[in-house]
Amino acid sequence: MNAFVAILLASLLARFGYQMARSPVLPRLAEHLGAMPELIGVIVAASTVTGIFLKLPAGALSDVLGRKRMMVLGAVFFAVPPFLYPLVDDAAQLLVLRFVHGFATAIFSPVAAAYVAALAERGRGARMGWFSSGGDIGSTAGPLLGGVVLYYTASYAATYLMVGAIGVLTLALVLALPDPGRPGAARPSTFAARADAFRQGLRDIAATPAIFLASGVEAVMYLGFGAFLGFLPVYARSVRLDDAEIATVIAVQLAVVALAKPAAGWISDRTGRKSAIVAGLFVCAAALPLIFRAQGLAELLALVPLLGLGVATVTPVTNALIADLVATHRLGAAMGVFGTIWDIGEAAGPIAAGFLVGRFGYASAFDAIAAIMALFAAGFAVLIRTDGGAPAKGTKP
Repeated sequence: MNAFVAILLASLLARFGYQMARSPVLPRLAEHLGAMPELIGVIVAASTVTGIFLKLPAGALSDVLGRKRMMVLGAVFFAVPPFLYPLVDDAAQLLVLRFVHGFATAIFSPVAAAYVAALAERGRGARMGWFSSGGDIGSTAGPLLGGVVLYYTASYAATYLMVGAIGVLTLALVLALPDPGRPGAARPSTFAARADAFRQGLRDIAATPAIFLASGVEAVMYLGFGAFLGFLPVYARSVRLDDAEIATVIAVQLAVVALAKPAAGWISDRTGRKSAIVAGLFVCAAALPLIFRAQGLAELLALVPLLGLGVATVTPVTNALIADLVATHRLGAAMGVFGTIWDIGEAAGPIAAGFLVGRFGYASAFDAIAAIMALFAAGFAVLIRTDGGAPAKGTKP
């Protein structure tokens, strides 16, 4: 099987199960177990917090140990933790399990992104767009199926057992991926050599400030998007949507993301990365306050595609920009930094929204988050000096 097709299918399946476990089922389960809004936000963010600690070392280790080995390890966490959800009987246990489940994407995501980015430089933006879009197709189907299963079975256990079955299929597909080995050089044969290669990779990435700027854009975008995913199900219940309708709203938003990402990446290959990133972040900032003022299904279905377009423009282009800036044998470390900073934003989103919603209500909470996003977009437009694209500016040999 073609390597790009194989990793695309693996990512799709991984995201399908992972998002099915997360939204809209997880906030509802947390609420069912008695969690208050503040704790719901922490539970939703817990798996993302795992990524803050693990994505950078996972990505850097893949530069040393090889991509496939690390992706298999990540896939084990897609396969095993979901079978433990039916055993959870209080919010504290759910919080711990979400943290453990987060090992899956924390290890798999940055390594898979590096795997794709290393395939070729030409057309990298479009390829990253298709890869990200493939994952989003899984993310679109996951919440839809999760909401429908919960609606018809009223069983959290049945939903999470299905997630576990999908995780087992993900592991099988990852095991079948072509293995490129360690990129760029012979694999270090001793622990000391591997440790030195690991440290050198981190030093190289730290010397490229634009990586941190681009990663910060993704973090701020996910500050808002993470808050949206965490609290839309609860907000939608307050305006009298049922589980199937909530799942439909989330699926529509994710479908727009999946359809638009390849085009956004393709355009950035030809016109540059910077303008696409700034425009996408401003669109996200405009959409969130409107969504959390909507009063019914029709309004939400009209507004969530706007957020989807913003997310679709930012995510694959920031990935491609970072890949433009580093050598192939440092892509794992670069994607690890990117994923770590991204997860800080995604984890902060539901946590911040939980406290803001609890004190000021939905509209004011998302007004504040949108203002942060708009300010950061303006700052990025001023500070970033490389635009990426084809030919990739700043690409290191």
